[in-house]
Amino acid sequence: MAVQQRRVSKTRKAKRRTHYKLATPTLVKCANCGEYKLPHRLCPNCGAK
Repeated sequence: MAVQQRRVSKTRKAKRRTHYKLATPTLVKCANCGEYKLPHRLCPNCGAK
């Protein structure tokens, strides 16, 4: 079984985790009602494309 030899520094740990962030979803305006929706999905407000 592997045993940790040295403590991982905060900086090294942070460098490894820089890509662990959430991406904001792309939103477009509905052509029918103007509400924001996900592209290529039905509008949750009015049901239009």
